[in-house]
Amino acid sequence: MSDDRRYLEQLLHQDIPLTQALGLRVQGWADGELRLGLPLEPNLNHKSSMFGGSLYCGAVLAGWGWLHLSLREAGVAGGHIVIQQGQIDYPQPVLADAVAVCAAPAAAEWERFLALYRRRGLARIKLHSRILAGGAEAVRFSGQYVLHR
Repeated sequence: MSDDRRYLEQLLHQDIPLTQALGLRVQGWADGELRLGLPLEPNLNHKSSMFGGSLYCGAVLAGWGWLHLSLREAGVAGGHIVIQQGQIDYPQPVLADAVAVCAAPAAAEWERFLALYRRRGLARIKLHSRILAGGAEAVRFSGQYVLHR
């Protein structure tokens, strides 16, 4: 496991203990994309599919983790990341282990976010994540994240 992956997984398990119960694992961090693994077994609901709340958490955490690692790479330290708003769609049930994926926003959007934070100590960015299961997109999420001093 790379240092960034290990770092993020330890941070999530320490600061957000729910991630341990979810069985969440950091599977990948490369080329501006974060991948978090969500196993089915600890997240089963009464219909033998993955619980919607677990899927929501995975989608939110993919964005949170992406932002955390991207800020770290940009040399931005000391800020607090919170989710301000989220919209989720569940077009398919998740019947197997899943992967929550968050990819980088457009470069210009990222640069505006960084500049605003450096100038004002407060910035917002919309990130999109999705959850894949069995090779198909099962969940789509858009969240507005806030970084503040």
